[in-house]
Amino acid sequence: MNLKVIAFDADDTLWVNEPYFRHTEEQFYNLLGEFSSQQGLERELFKIEIENLSFYGYGIKGFVLSMIETALKVTNNKISTDVIGKIIELGKEMMNQPIELLDGVEEVLEALKDKYRLVVATKGDLLDQERKLKKSGISHYFHHIEIMSEKDDANYRKLIKHLDIHPNELLMVGNSLKSDILPVLNVGGHGVHVPYHITWAHEHIEDTIDDEKFKSVEGIREILGFL
Repeated sequence: MNLKVIAFDADDTLWVNEPYFRHTEEQFYNLLGEFSSQQGLERELFKIEIENLSFYGYGIKGFVLSMIETALKVTNNKISTDVIGKIIELGKEMMNQPIELLDGVEEVLEALKDKYRLVVATKGDLLDQERKLKKSGISHYFHHIEIMSEKDDANYRKLIKHLDIHPNELLMVGNSLKSDILPVLNVGGHGVHVPYHITWAHEHIEDTIDDEKFKSVEGIREILGFL
């Protein structure tokens, strides 16, 4: 690989993220348990989240709005303002969570920082992702931060153009095959999948990837073995 840039996804690649969403969902289901089963609430919340992606994008703010919309729907607009207030507080608690780096992340960044340009390529709410990066203590390792509304072929092409490199000079490291790996392979880059034990249903794919530019590892330290 003739690499110049290594890009890292942020949530659940550099630091813990999805478990906070799962914990908040459990609290949300408890709040509305008298109105619907947990299975029914899960199904309705996920449906509304997906419908709302085109309006709110990814991140905690859109998640909170989707929880409120779900609460209104399953209660036929009879939900109390107290419960809506509790849902808003759940969102604020998520935003105030400490940033927990995943095992091996800083070791890998330290080993690679003088060999390649390191980039964060993530999606989500701009303010929230900037806040997490600042709190993480690792922002100094990165040459560039790219926060996308969606991780698709077009936005990766824009990133490659901005970095002034050829597609095959980019390696993307991330936990989502759908968002971090497939689009990068589509535009001619390299991808390394570092799976995380919890993945949002929207990021699941059934496809098997057979591409010489793709690798899958069990932990992020393993990438040092071939870089």
